[in-house]
Amino acid sequence: MTNTKTDPQIASDTDGAAAALTDALGSVHAKAKILSEALPYMQRYDRATVVVKYGGHAMGDPELARDFARDVVLLKQAGVNPIVVHGGGPQIGRLLERLNIKTEFKDGLRVTDRQTVDVVEMVLAGSVNKEIVSAINDQGGKAVGISGKDANLMRAKRLERRVRDPQSNIEKILDLGFVGEPGLVEPHIIDVIIQSDLIPVVAPIGVGPDGETLNINADTFAAAIAVALKAKRLLLLTDVDGVLDKNGGLIRSMTTAEALDLISDGTISGGMIPKIEGCVDVIADGVEAVVIINGKVPHSVLLELFTEHGAGTLIERRRPSRARARQT
Repeated sequence: MTNTKTDPQIASDTDGAAAALTDALGSVHAKAKILSEALPYMQRYDRATVVVKYGGHAMGDPELARDFARDVVLLKQAGVNPIVVHGGGPQIGRLLERLNIKTEFKDGLRVTDRQTVDVVEMVLAGSVNKEIVSAINDQGGKAVGISGKDANLMRAKRLERRVRDPQSNIEKILDLGFVGEPGLVEPHIIDVIIQSDLIPVVAPIGVGPDGETLNINADTFAAAIAVALKAKRLLLLTDVDGVLDKNGGLIRSMTTAEALDLISDGTISGGMIPKIEGCVDVIADGVEAVVIINGKVPHSVLLELFTEHGAGTLIERRRPSRARARQT
């Protein structure tokens, strides 16, 4: 009878392989569990329209930009109709500085003259738009870049801001130049795009009453598109986690009535007030819900749409009887 001894090195390699296999199987099962849990949410958004306003620091981070592009491609492949509306303020500011074009502000608002609006259009409808299109295409999607001027998608009007002189108490209208706000949305071009396998990426510029180019705030532009298309969701990617309570904690969900109450009691203040008021208006006009999300969180779009806890602050008209749980 032969006495066989096991080589310690072989035993070690075998144990290592077994451990690696166990880890791999655990990872596979974990991924399967995640996909299984995501299925009800994927079914909820099947063939639904989701407008995503993309901006902030996430646009300037290559890794986050790649994650965002991958998320958008996955949404399309999962049966969702994503529409990307992007900003580009920092990029515009950098080019204006390089061209030695001075920016004037009136009452805290940027004045956009003829020279500036040419730069705005060049950056938004040009370099920034095509950069996002390329990122989505690199991840296997088929993105197409357009602006509000294409097929008269966004007929805009000049933005008016009234201020009262503290000395004379006389009200006057600020001339902000080529700054606009949504007028009439003609969404035919987007309808045509989303009914195919293409993903629209839209620059927030519109056509003025005299055919002139008007620069429109990206949040406002995205909201108008969402209303016109009766989108199921409007996702606003920002540089903050969402709406915070008085202790600095994230408020996971609220109704429009609760949102207005939080403005009244001072919980929501400063620059968040017009954003929340805009969300309330969008929901009143037919969008099911709006979500404010931190775009600096990797895969925040997928976390919001396809997981139980979401990724930001969900605002809706009323809390449904079978509302999605949003864990704290």
